[in-house]
Amino acid sequence: MHTTRALLRPLAGRVTNAAAMQQAALSLPRNRYPQHMMGRGASVVGLKDHIYFAKATASGAGRRGVVESTGDAPLKLNMNLPKVAGGKGEGQNPEQLFAMGYSSCFLGALQLAASRADHGELVDTAKVNASVFLGHPEDPNMDGFGLRVELTVEGCDDDAIINAAHEFCPYSRALTQGADIKIMKV
Repeated sequence: MHTTRALLRPLAGRVTNAAAMQQAALSLPRNRYPQHMMGRGASVVGLKDHIYFAKATASGAGRRGVVESTGDAPLKLNMNLPKVAGGKGEGQNPEQLFAMGYSSCFLGALQLAASRADHGELVDTAKVNASVFLGHPEDPNMDGFGLRVELTVEGCDDDAIINAAHEFCPYSRALTQGADIKIMKV
């Protein structure tokens, strides 16, 4: 299937009534993931407290709209589909932002893991590359899109440190063990 057509295929036969879509989203079970998503029977990672939170607001035309975050260093970005997906490519897209956040977070986790192992020097020049792929799920009965993420670590050959970073990184935990997600309406 041609990439542009794949990303922009019509939503025929899908729920389009806004009220029905909202009700369906709100009726999703919280903290419940299919067992095949949980890895070794683990449960969703809950939080007993929080030390920081980030808030972002999307407005406008979704993937062609605006997203902004307030806080210590406010950020406002114009969003756009990549050219390959039929957009003008004149803005950022959620997959770019996810890749940036994950690679940065994993690098921090890698540095912490190396430091805890008294081998901080092993990651002095390390880099983490994240590739985020958006595509259709293999399951033909699953609607929408899915993600595949590939991380590559440069400058660190220690598997134990890389594995420790993967276990510590909140992005890795969210993707492998689930996250506590609440969808609320205002």
